[in-house]
Amino acid sequence: MTARYQDDLYEAVNGEWAETAVIPDDKPATGGFQDLADDVEAKLMADFDAVAGGTKKAPSAEFEEAINLYGLASDFDARDNAGIQPALDRLQALNGLTLADYQKKAAALEQELFPLPFSGSVEPDMKNTAINRYTIYGPSTILPDTTYYAAGNEQGAQLLTLWSSMTKKILAETNLDDAEQQRYLDDTLAFDALIAARVKSSEEWADYPKAYNPQSFDDVVKQLGDFDFTRFVQADLPEQPETIIVADPKFLAHFTEIFNADTFVQYIHWAYVNDLLSNTGFLSDELRVLGGEFGRALSGSPAAPSQAKHAYRLANSFFSEPIGIYYGRTYFGEAAKKDVTQLVERMIQTYKRRLTNSTWLSDQTKAKAIVKLDKMVLKMGYPDSANAVYAKLHVNTADDLLTAVTKLAQVRHQDSLSKLTKPVDRTEWNMPGHLVNASYDPSRNDITFPAAILQAPFYALDQSDSVNLGGIGAVIAHEISHGFDNNGAQFDEFGNMVNWWQEADYTAFNKLTEQMIAEFDGLETEAGKVNGKLVVSENIADAGGLAAALETAQEDPNVNLEDFFINWARVWRQKARIAYQQLLLNIDVHAPAKLRANVQPQNLDEWYTTFDVKPSDKMYLAPDKRVHIW
Repeated sequence: MTARYQDDLYEAVNGEWAETAVIPDDKPATGGFQDLADDVEAKLMADFDAVAGGTKKAPSAEFEEAINLYGLASDFDARDNAGIQPALDRLQALNGLTLADYQKKAAALEQELFPLPFSGSVEPDMKNTAINRYTIYGPSTILPDTTYYAAGNEQGAQLLTLWSSMTKKILAETNLDDAEQQRYLDDTLAFDALIAARVKSSEEWADYPKAYNPQSFDDVVKQLGDFDFTRFVQADLPEQPETIIVADPKFLAHFTEIFNADTFVQYIHWAYVNDLLSNTGFLSDELRVLGGEFGRALSGSPAAPSQAKHAYRLANSFFSEPIGIYYGRTYFGEAAKKDVTQLVERMIQTYKRRLTNSTWLSDQTKAKAIVKLDKMVLKMGYPDSANAVYAKLHVNTADDLLTAVTKLAQVRHQDSLSKLTKPVDRTEWNMPGHLVNASYDPSRNDITFPAAILQAPFYALDQSDSVNLGGIGAVIAHEISHGFDNNGAQFDEFGNMVNWWQEADYTAFNKLTEQMIAEFDGLETEAGKVNGKLVVSENIADAGGLAAALETAQEDPNVNLEDFFINWARVWRQKARIAYQQLLLNIDVHAPAKLRANVQPQNLDEWYTTFDVKPSDKMYLAPDKRVHIW
């Protein structure tokens, strides 16, 4: 043991493991979630090879199409022979465009999946989740967050240099001459800077409800200036919407500073470069590896994924739900599914009791919160059948890989846009069965637990109740708690953004939220300081989840709280590269793994009695500093 539980729970549980754990060269981290994901991937890659080799039958037509894509992606002889040419053929659509030409072709270019000067998607209306709305927001930036562009941010400047170096090498493979290559690069950086100064940061995006800003179609048209939005919508969407959701009002208000007659050439060059870079993974192996340089710099991974992993992951990215259904039916037992479903039901009962016994909520708000719990939908393991869109995805094995992937992406994109005139489908799953994760969807008020997370150390039939509750129990209650975090609390039992709180209760909740922000804000890690506002929603969910799982565990006369807390720390074990840790501190809404393991137990009185934690111990927090919300 490398530390005392009372001083550092995470280190006491995971220290010896961390000393010998090795991060694979093609990964930014290893540990709990990652180890399970690696095991799932190895199983499925073996199954892919068996189906592709004819020794195993494809379980569905959709799975067969995944194997077809896997085969195309694995044919590196064909990919190397084609080189960059498939991308150059595609990019001809941008050559010589004037602004007048572009207005006529913008919708067609969007349908071909070229980058627009704004992004658009169809999502449930936050205030009426029975219907879908068209939502617009700004394009992505080169760097992972706007904070990297701040004056004096040395890391941002270094990353732009790395990105420029990679991009120069890729542009050198095109048919552009040297002067054109430099201009395209300079224009891309200039257009990216225009975007970065006018779009939201990760911290701002973390305040999810503030993305709901309905505006009339006419108001949006006016703000888009030289972009002929009316013409675009008439050609691109199934109908012209009366209302558009503007997720980033600042971006739209300043859109004419980004896209106009003077910046149009910059935009076209930016679109060319971004499209080229986004497609290097579908070209030769040399370009695949080269095009991943910047991403590997961000994560600190020294090596690109192997050709086999790359091919599997590409097929998985398009056929994840059918693959997840296969995984669930093959590797997830009905006994485990029944047992974990009962555990969810136990956790919901605990949550109801905790809400009822809350000392700061009024009876009116308690009643509304319990209604929300009663309406919460459970999605366990994997769906019964794949979403209908997967039946539309067909791979022509005579196509080059880029063409095949583009066709698949176009079908998926058109299917998404078609939802604008359809009611919201609440049966859709937002995670496939083979993903090691879990989720809460505020717009559907549902919780999803894929089959792949329902294994040790999170859960096993042969683990004690205390161990399982410290693992999957806390994860289950974490997702339930998202229904009542600073974002989820603004949505009702149907997923509509409605204020169901008594005013005094919501004021008290916001004060408690500020305490949670303060508890984490500025905490030091080896990669830098934590931004308490960025991670607050996940921390509220962690706190509520751990507290509810603890109370549930205590119902067992044979409860072992040492085992409970130890498994809580075990599931968060992670060994990550410094570059990856730095990236997550800037963009991830989750606190660093070690802090998730160590901070939340200190808010619980049982932590102190279980391990006899004294004021002189490092993991002691004075009672008046402990944050209790749910």
